[in-house]
Amino acid sequence: MRHDELIGQVQARAGLPDRGAAERAVRATLETVAERVPDGVAEHLAAQLPAEVGEHVLRVTAAHDRTREQRGKGDRFDLTTFLGRISWRTGSPEDAAIRDATAVLEVLDAAVSPELMERLSRVLPRDIRTLMPTTRADETGRL
Repeated sequence: MRHDELIGQVQARAGLPDRGAAERAVRATLETVAERVPDGVAEHLAAQLPAEVGEHVLRVTAAHDRTREQRGKGDRFDLTTFLGRISWRTGSPEDAAIRDATAVLEVLDAAVSPELMERLSRVLPRDIRTLMPTTRADETGRL
């Protein structure tokens, strides 16, 4: 999936007013995901995304000052903290963070391999997984 297509799908799915809001939602969600998952999963995610989007993930993993053990686990936080970080990064209320994160994760499902989405699902806690789609999206992002 190309950058413009990914951003456009997030904008449409989340009902955002413009591409700038969609870019912020994508950046905030991916940065927060990158904080929560092991660095290896984050790096695989970045590799399967358009470069402009993947750089958000790589910036977080590069900035982490983690021990080897921490690199293999990611930071520990729950859904409330996950949404709070997205809300803080976008400057929007938490209900908007729920909508944005859900839209980004749904579009991500069509943008990356099923194996990577399964791996991502396995490393996220159950409460954050509730934001992920339950059925696989097709190449157009339809569930």
